[in-house]
Amino acid sequence: MLALLHTSPVHPPVFDALRDRDHPGVELRHLVHEDLLERAVAEGPDAVAGDVAAVVERAVADGARAVLCTCSTIGAAAEASAARHGVPVLRVDRPMAAEAAARGRVVVLAALESTLAPTEALIREEAAGRPLELRSVLVPGAWELFLAGDTDGYLDAVARAADAVTDTGVIVLAQASMAPAAPRTSTAIPVLSSPRPGLRAAVAACAGR
Repeated sequence: MLALLHTSPVHPPVFDALRDRDHPGVELRHLVHEDLLERAVAEGPDAVAGDVAAVVERAVADGARAVLCTCSTIGAAAEASAARHGVPVLRVDRPMAAEAAARGRVVVLAALESTLAPTEALIREEAAGRPLELRSVLVPGAWELFLAGDTDGYLDAVARAADAVTDTGVIVLAQASMAPAAPRTSTAIPVLSSPRPGLRAAVAACAGR
């Protein structure tokens, strides 16, 4: 069983659909903790590290063979808890970050400011000292639309921001919730999102145990 730690209830159906499409038969268990993101935004990701580790510990006790954190803001805290639990704990955005870093010139789009620093740090880590030109853009007003439940407005705002980007090798959609905006863009620049490659990596890690 693969456990997924989410900070929004919008994510389980997205990952269930990806599972049905790419990994039929894999058992997913969704753990939604909106409070973790709320506290991480207010107090910083380090403030919830202990609670994130506790969620992972309970998931492992319940039979999880791997855990995937789908929230970019708390992803590093989740990943850091792996050593104490003895199972793979992955952050959904690492495969995306690796692909972006390989391109060398990256623009990161985020709807939530607290996502920017962790995403930038991850891409720099994946670049491993290779030349990297990295810029970040906060999509104005997008997170307010998300919180208000205006999904179309949110995704359209993200798509417009992506279409406004020029002079880069790749555009990164930093949050998993932004992924459905990619098909709404008209830019010729590649647009990367995290759910599909992140789930693929987690399923592989789960199968490898």
